[in-house]
Amino acid sequence: MAKISYTPKGVCSRQINVEVEDGIVKKVQFIGGCNGNTQGVAKLAEGRPAKEIIELLRGTDCNGRGTSCPAQLAIALEKAINE
Repeated sequence: MAKISYTPKGVCSRQINVEVEDGIVKKVQFIGGCNGNTQGVAKLAEGRPAKEIIELLRGTDCNGRGTSCPAQLAIALEKAINE
């Protein structure tokens, strides 16, 4: 099982903790950010293939920032599955 803590860049959340086992997202926790939105994204990601979530969320933009908490989750998941 890969467990990582990722420090997102360019967004309100300060940390994303993810657990991936056999390519499946087991747990997602955002520290900071828009609480309801990040909880919703986490619930939607858990139990699904990490690669599917990465493809869905990669490139999501928040108010012209060029990134978002979901896009940063995609980056965190890429790091987790490549460890």
